[in-house]
Amino acid sequence: MTSQLPYLLVLYYSRNGATSEMAQRIARGINEVKGIEARLRTVPPVSTVCEASEPEIPAEGAVYCCEEDLRDCAGLALGSPTRFGNMAAPLKYFIDSTSGLWLSGSLINKPACVFSSTSSLHGGQETTLLSMMLPLLHHGMVICGIPYSESNLSSTRSGGTPYGATHVAGLESNLPLTKEELQLCQAQGKRIAELALKLLVTPK
Repeated sequence: MTSQLPYLLVLYYSRNGATSEMAQRIARGINEVKGIEARLRTVPPVSTVCEASEPEIPAEGAVYCCEEDLRDCAGLALGSPTRFGNMAAPLKYFIDSTSGLWLSGSLINKPACVFSSTSSLHGGQETTLLSMMLPLLHHGMVICGIPYSESNLSSTRSGGTPYGATHVAGLESNLPLTKEELQLCQAQGKRIAELALKLLVTPK
């Protein structure tokens, strides 16, 4: 039987697994809130030479996002590793294809949050998060960050910003998420779920 609950789309691109783990922890926070659920989706890689051909369903992990997943969501959590202080190309490629949703206003007044992973502590975490917010603002979404009532924001020695959850993966991209990073991801998921229920707009 198909669930009739509204859902928050947790959409991410992950190359080495850290962003995927963050997405799963954000989904856990969302699923803590009654009356709404998380839907995990990813995007395929892109080629610099030509558009890569990928199977419709990836071999592992979340399935690929389609326009309907985004159109019908009650809110969005968008995650990407940092690429020179910006979101990764595969995620940007997908977002750039959503002009139809912009024209229809499908995402207006829905909450959105962002999250990211970098190799180093000062590797562009905050610029990546801010750049990810820009297309969401153009879509009319309501951006939510992490308030300082979350004490881990003040105590973390690794990732974590008021703009959104972050992770420091290390130069080999193999550092596990810290306790603070995990808790901030979960708190971010719970917060956007609570906001989504308050802002919930009946689909047209």
